[in-house]
Amino acid sequence: MSALAAQSLIHSEAQAVDDCWNRIGIYGDKSCTLLPQHIHCRNCAVYSSAATRLLDRYAFEHESQEIQASQGHEEKVATCSLVIFRLGEEWLGLPTRCLDEVAPIQTIHSLPHQRSRALRGVANVRGTLVPCLSLVELLGLDPAVPGASSLRMMPRMLIVAAHGGAVVLPVDEVDGIHNIAEDEISSASLSGEHASAKYTRGVLQWKTRSLRLLDEEQLLNAITRSLT
Repeated sequence: MSALAAQSLIHSEAQAVDDCWNRIGIYGDKSCTLLPQHIHCRNCAVYSSAATRLLDRYAFEHESQEIQASQGHEEKVATCSLVIFRLGEEWLGLPTRCLDEVAPIQTIHSLPHQRSRALRGVANVRGTLVPCLSLVELLGLDPAVPGASSLRMMPRMLIVAAHGGAVVLPVDEVDGIHNIAEDEISSASLSGEHASAKYTRGVLQWKTRSLRLLDEEQLLNAITRSLT
């Protein structure tokens, strides 16, 4: 799904859900009669219900994608544009065609009934509830491995256009978006420490780093499974 289509889904969902937290709740004029009781909208059943409805939509969109896939598969155009980021001590690259934007880190609100270990909760992105998943959990990385220490290090959130809509993936650092030579990507090594790791297309040397190239489709499918 394209980034434009993902944004359209977000907009449609925002219109369908009564986002009272933005009007009369903690992000609005705070006139809600339930606010003194709950202190914050995230403690209210209305907020949790909206989040659950959002996740239910992902399941519905996944079923629609499967039906479309059975009717014919459109081959994707190869790209050399990657967003390069860090998790712990490992640097990874993901095709930018599935990237909506890179955003500052936001508060993640946990849900009362998590659907998977990878689902951390929801984040409020411009007034819309967006599911937040742990890439560390999805990729099977060791959460105990510390990351590089730097005063310039700034955690970010990757907003990715998954099959059912946008999802948030927190990362420790984003280097930026870089164009990598197509022949380098095509000939990425299939051997080495990370070559056989989850959702990995290969490993290449980029600048002074070992860069693990993520398989876009495998990762997006794993994200969908975590939400459905």
